[in-house]
Amino acid sequence: MPYAIRIEEPGGPEVLREQRVQVTPPGPHEVQIKQSAVGLDFIDCYHRSGLYPLPSLPHGIGLEAAGVITACGSKVSPDELAVGERVVYLSRPPGAYASVRNVPAEHCVILPPEITEEVAAASLLKGLTAEYLTRRVVELKPGMRALVHAAAGGTGSLLAQWLTARGVEVIGTVGSEAKLEVAAAHGCSEVILDTDPEALPDLVRAAGTGGGVHVVYDSIGLRTFHASLGCLERRGTMVSFGNASGPPPPLDVLELSTRGSLYLTRPTLFDYVATRAELVSASTHLFDAIESGVLQVPIHQRWPLRAAAEAHRALEARETTGASVLIP
Repeated sequence: MPYAIRIEEPGGPEVLREQRVQVTPPGPHEVQIKQSAVGLDFIDCYHRSGLYPLPSLPHGIGLEAAGVITACGSKVSPDELAVGERVVYLSRPPGAYASVRNVPAEHCVILPPEITEEVAAASLLKGLTAEYLTRRVVELKPGMRALVHAAAGGTGSLLAQWLTARGVEVIGTVGSEAKLEVAAAHGCSEVILDTDPEALPDLVRAAGTGGGVHVVYDSIGLRTFHASLGCLERRGTMVSFGNASGPPPPLDVLELSTRGSLYLTRPTLFDYVATRAELVSASTHLFDAIESGVLQVPIHQRWPLRAAAEAHRALEARETTGASVLIP
């Protein structure tokens, strides 16, 4: 019988519980997917903890998964999706932690033959995040310098690779010595051990070719936010796109002026894949980058879906590197 991992109340990893579920036939505009791999993302922890509230409780979590279509709704065109096709999806509301699931057809993307379902589930959310951050948020040029926090993580490792391919000098930060080589292997010209945020601006300005960076990609939030601002050169751009250590603190906008007329943005992926056309275009860029070798998607952790709580503990403890997947 199909099952899902759901929560009845916000909390720590222990609130994740397996439940048997009945899956109805897909609605007119839906497809039913037998899932073979589920992506593990930090946003899942935000939904579980209540930082990003769910629409109701009890509720499932998880935004991305890959598998095979087993049924199509009556309004789904066979020219677009058909039974037996391998697909990956990014869909709200959360609920991807499941063995079988009905998903809006417009949120699904057909997988190229060369992309495995595990790689797709491990990379879609993180890869599309790296795509819009490097291609559409900041205008990047060869020779620019960028700071990437959590550079050994799932999104950080893809960011570092894509930036390097664009000719950008990448300075990475990591949370442990074990991750230094991982970040370096993904394209960082220099990797800094993130033990003292106050020391970070001086370390970054001394790294590589030296000086402030043109852009900071900060997924850490509270712990690194002000230090990240201190790493920017005049008219640099602070891209705050995550809250791994908690939401960033309030900011007096005059601080952007006194630090050198800085720019600050807080983008979110779903505003960059809001339409079917945007999703398909971004996914095509991602899959092309993987197939061409520009991006490597290292899956360093695999857990059974039933061990989702264990996976969340490892993710929040910063014990993971690269991408992770949950296997139903």
